[in-house]
Amino acid sequence: MSRGLGILSMGRAMSVMIAVIFAAAAGPAAEARIVCKNGAQKQRGQWIVTPYCQDALLGKVARQYGVRVSDSALRNNPNRKRHVCRFVGQDIRVRDTCRQVHPHGGRIGL
Repeated sequence: MSRGLGILSMGRAMSVMIAVIFAAAAGPAAEARIVCKNGAQKQRGQWIVTPYCQDALLGKVARQYGVRVSDSALRNNPNRKRHVCRFVGQDIRVRDTCRQVHPHGGRIGL
């Protein structure tokens, strides 16, 4: 009877060792973080311009001009984005992003 118990615990120890080996081989878990660079998002190894990263770039440029604004405020509040674009919209880094908010550069009658 004790012999069968030893085989059982050997099998359990072996399965634990195999699980540890597979866990170590899997490596670190993939990050679900969005990576932005100059208003573009990295997806499957390619850089694609996305609204999320465009808003992040607008926030970065606005903060460089001294505007106190968060990226989430720009994403979630179109009026805040419009206000920031009136102030920094002529900067070449965010000109295209702000043209979507003010198609005529914010001027009335064009």
